[in-house]
Amino acid sequence: MRRGIRARHVLASGPAGPVILTDSEVVVEDSRIVAVAGRGAATVDEVIELGDAVLLPGLIDLDALTDIDHTILDSWQSPELGLGLQWSRDYATHRRRAVFDAEERAFIREYGFVQLLLHGVTTAMPIASEVHSDWAETYADAVAMAESARRLGLRVYLGPAYRSGVNVVDDDGSRSIYWNEELGLDGFAQAARFLEWAAARDTDLIHGALLPCRIETLSEELLHRTAALAAATGVLVRLHALQGLHERAFVIERFGIPPLAVLERTGLLGPNLLIPHGIYVDSHSRVDAGTDDDVATLAASGASIVHCPLTSARHGSALDSFDRYRAAGVRIALGTDSFPPDLLRGMDIGVTLAKVRASRLDAATYGDYVSAATLGGAAALHRPDLGKIEVGATADLVAFRLGDPRDGVLDDPIRTLCMNSTGRAAEFSMVAGRITLRDGVIPGVDLPAMTRRAQALFERMRAAYSERDYLRRPTSELFPASFPAEYRRGAV
Repeated sequence: MRRGIRARHVLASGPAGPVILTDSEVVVEDSRIVAVAGRGAATVDEVIELGDAVLLPGLIDLDALTDIDHTILDSWQSPELGLGLQWSRDYATHRRRAVFDAEERAFIREYGFVQLLLHGVTTAMPIASEVHSDWAETYADAVAMAESARRLGLRVYLGPAYRSGVNVVDDDGSRSIYWNEELGLDGFAQAARFLEWAAARDTDLIHGALLPCRIETLSEELLHRTAALAAATGVLVRLHALQGLHERAFVIERFGIPPLAVLERTGLLGPNLLIPHGIYVDSHSRVDAGTDDDVATLAASGASIVHCPLTSARHGSALDSFDRYRAAGVRIALGTDSFPPDLLRGMDIGVTLAKVRASRLDAATYGDYVSAATLGGAAALHRPDLGKIEVGATADLVAFRLGDPRDGVLDDPIRTLCMNSTGRAAEFSMVAGRITLRDGVIPGVDLPAMTRRAQALFERMRAAYSERDYLRRPTSELFPASFPAEYRRGAV
């Protein structure tokens, strides 16, 4: 079947890069784009009229939240309260447990996938918190996630997260790492097993990847094994690194060298590596390194930074700066990493932070950020068929409506979309020719029922923080309300 997808604005490929076409039509046959033309110029079997909307290549989220929201709980505390959200050493050593069972974890991941589709994401590399697990993720968890993504029509690059250590708080309130290499090696073995399972699937919706946790929670042995397996199989590796000062201190203490040097020494630093968040390099104003080599090293390596501007800002940090990384030739993709999985909100925050960091209004444009969420993500995945609307490309498309009166007046459609709207304006998406969102609805998904169940699981997740806190404080103390709650009866 040939479908003609028509919209007021279409972001298509031009001779020198993306261009905006007006009143145009994208023709899709099977999984490919076969024509980009004016309305009615091509013969089609079905017309999908999107009206006053902007049609973009499908958004690529490479640190894609697939969890119930925890950032609403852990991104605003004082430093002292923040310690209570880590595992205590006693909990890690003697009492750790999974807050959710396997079926509940599968539901939570599917809930996350639904949220991604609702916000215009068509390709995702999932991320979920290990705080609520008994260690990390399992082979069975990854299989359940893959099957869920295939049912929904979301393309995923995934594998079970694994680690050989976990950040903990000791009885005196100091931070350290609790190590259990046996669990780390077992997690790695399960990740290797999942790669074989994924490779046997006959679908472009499921791709195996190696997703070790944070660099400070991996032993050098586990880093070497990850690099060796990635080299042998050609799969991508995503490893959270260069994202915090505690991470840098822990890594230097254990390895004697900073994080980026560890990535080089273990063979991980290269074109198949994705690094969320890539902020604390040697030139960062809060890093006392006395050198300025890391950005150039990143660019030369071909590794990708997965920039998550909204999440970074919520935790008080930012790239220093987007303009500098891009000018140096660092490959930049985008991620969400926290709720909502809304790349449009992330783009707006990212542009704003880039201006602040560089003290220039032109330090980054919304076009730069849309390109990072499309072409940048495609380059990180080594998928030249994604991230663009042109003949021969895979038919991954997303449309955001622009006619909402709350969006105000229309100027440039990309700036208007990113500055005045949000990902909630997604009304249509397609992954490899399959419609995954139409009129803002995902076929076969009962959103009210999912929301009710997610809320119940969130309440359980929230309560579990108290048993991990090194001081065992109640949730009312760990999560004080914005304002005191007061209940009154009768007339005032």
